[in-house]
Amino acid sequence: MRTVAEWLLGNGITVLGQQISWAELVGQLCALAVVFLAQRRTLATWPVQVSATVLLFAVYASVHLGGLAIRQVMILLISLYGWWAWNRRSDPVYGVAVRRARPVERLVLLAALVAGTSAFALLLTALDASWAPWPDAWIFVGTLAAFWAQGRGLVEFWLVWLAVDAVGVPLQVASGLYFSAAVYVVFAVLVIHGWWSWNRTAKVQRERATATV
Repeated sequence: MRTVAEWLLGNGITVLGQQISWAELVGQLCALAVVFLAQRRTLATWPVQVSATVLLFAVYASVHLGGLAIRQVMILLISLYGWWAWNRRSDPVYGVAVRRARPVERLVLLAALVAGTSAFALLLTALDASWAPWPDAWIFVGTLAAFWAQGRGLVEFWLVWLAVDAVGVPLQVASGLYFSAAVYVVFAVLVIHGWWSWNRTAKVQRERATATV
């Protein structure tokens, strides 16, 4: 397994003079596919996400971004929850049932982002696990919050992803992961479309639920 990981990290392609390992290329393409699949609310979102986490764990560990590496482990666990949750809340017409978060859920989500980022940044600093602990921590905590909200079918998870992308692009560039930075830009475009799509679906599902009461 170690030999395979070393080969995936040590080989790849060169684009515009920049070396892109197979692990980074395939991992980020899988992550990109996850956003596309999530827009369509299909269960295939989660097994593709699992593939991305395995590859990107190796990538981030190799460039000493501990928060982003550990994030992949947490995403794997949350993906299993999301897979289970979406199976329970499937809709025969619109896929997984989605909705807008209640005010209290939004407050809890915001508080978790602020408190979680602060605590994890301090931990990364204490362990010397990242050269950029605060943005690393923000991306880590924001990703967990986004996947948790996605698993619950909350429209707001797209907005959390936008906040993660806003920090992720410059951090990836500073780390020399230019392909990953470019993928994050594409993420942002897909996220905006996904937010619009889920909002529309949530409105339709809410109207259907009201009409049947």
